[in-house]
Amino acid sequence: MSAARVVIVDDSPFSIAVIRNILEENGFEVVGDAGTLEEVNQVIAATQPDLVTMDMTLPGTDGLECTRAVHAINPNIKVIVISSMMDDEILKEAKENHVSGYIQKPVDADELLAAIQKAIAFEEIYAELEDEYVEVFKETLKDGLNRMTKTLLTYKNEYELTTDFESRGIAVIIGIIGKFSGRLMIDLSKDTAHALVAAMMKKEPANPNEVTAALAEYANIVAGNACSILNRKNKAFGLRLAPPSIMHGDRMLISQAPFKTVSAVGDTDFGEVLLNVGFKRGEDKWT
Repeated sequence: MSAARVVIVDDSPFSIAVIRNILEENGFEVVGDAGTLEEVNQVIAATQPDLVTMDMTLPGTDGLECTRAVHAINPNIKVIVISSMMDDEILKEAKENHVSGYIQKPVDADELLAAIQKAIAFEEIYAELEDEYVEVFKETLKDGLNRMTKTLLTYKNEYELTTDFESRGIAVIIGIIGKFSGRLMIDLSKDTAHALVAAMMKKEPANPNEVTAALAEYANIVAGNACSILNRKNKAFGLRLAPPSIMHGDRMLISQAPFKTVSAVGDTDFGEVLLNVGFKRGEDKWT
């Protein structure tokens, strides 16, 4: 089990001692504890833990308000509720407040460790995806072009896309769903698109609709192959594709995704092609 830095939020010295013993015996570092909302704000800001265990009943506040305070400081901190109370309404409210796990007192060591492992594993899986996806999508774009046109693609530039940008003329966007959601976009000029599709079809496209349909299928192949490779690396990704969307026009502005994406610009025999892809961390689901 990966080590993590933990803050315990509970107003009972007995409960704090029990939870601390379980955590420290299993290699976790308890970096602080808190029993009020004010203490939560102070300790979380000062220690920036990986994870917080959260009691639901606290003087002058409750676990949900304290959870919101934790996430206001750092939304990536995982919160696991440890409470004597557990019913459908409380569980519903906990999920709505982005809690990563919920166990009932008296604390069972195995149950607590399993909840922590699940929360930590989510971060580890996302980190693995973040390390892998750019190169995998670049390779499947390159491989798809080679297979379908017997030509090469050479990447000349790669950068994080942080603003809206003006399309070259045609953009194909495919949503990606699974444990993490994301977006693939392939952007190219109308002339490049026409020449590329002609090479793929080994004949001149009959009309612009045939060009966009072929590009949508190419993007779908690129995204599907990349997701298959990533899923083979880690089945937990569970990546799947949404149907492609195609946009085209003169001076078309493409909105920046609400999460980190990376653009790679490639030179081909048909012109310049931009690949843009990214994933967002999202929230783990628990039952």
